[in-house]
Amino acid sequence: MAPRDPSEMVTLKIPRPLYERLGQLIEGTGFRSVTEFATYVLRDLASHPAPPRRAEEAPEAGRMTDAELAAARQRLRELGYL
Repeated sequence: MAPRDPSEMVTLKIPRPLYERLGQLIEGTGFRSVTEFATYVLRDLASHPAPPRRAEEAPEAGRMTDAELAAARQRLRELGYL
């Protein structure tokens, strides 16, 4: 993967324990960094169309619905990370 122009990048803050756990998960996988892995996973998740949601069905800010969590876990299992 070619380096990107820094002006095209943004910072995404995640809890340190999650960052450290992701670092452990990617050991020996070919991912060079947690950032590279997170970008890969987020691109994959974003490539699937999201089901339409009504405002009253929206979860609390920052919380995933049970269905979203199950889908994310399933995808990580398929990729061999869980």
